[in-house]
Amino acid sequence: MNKIKYGLLALSIVAIASAFAFKAAKPEVKTTTATTDKGITFIEQDWSKALQDAKTNKKLVFLDIYATWCGPCKMLKKNTFTDESAAKFFNENFINVSVDGEKGVGPELAARYKIVGYPSLIITDADGNVVLQTAGYVDAAYLINFAKEALKRKS
Repeated sequence: MNKIKYGLLALSIVAIASAFAFKAAKPEVKTTTATTDKGITFIEQDWSKALQDAKTNKKLVFLDIYATWCGPCKMLKKNTFTDESAAKFFNENFINVSVDGEKGVGPELAARYKIVGYPSLIITDADGNVVLQTAGYVDAAYLINFAKEALKRKS
């Protein structure tokens, strides 16, 4: 009986110690490009900063909601977001924000915008109201036309 008590006590101590060993990670806020200096410049994981910048600069917001495990998301970052013409167009005309749909503010945004798949590409006004939305991998030409349509709808 004593062996069981000591075993349970030891197990409880290990469980409590391991619970305190891990600290909650704060979402990292940084501004980066997709993969190279020539790509679209994104604010990462900071939706409120993107909206504030959009209000200040009187621009629409381009929101990329992705998942780290998503193959099409990786292709989008590697191919489309690094395209020179797409980068030039988006960096001049939009506040660009990229959010992991499964971390930080991502799940809240995924629910708000009724995301059904990754990647989800959304253009909003400075108040977060959807102007235009699409999902899945797109090439640079499609992405630019998508953005031009959003600008037409907002003007």
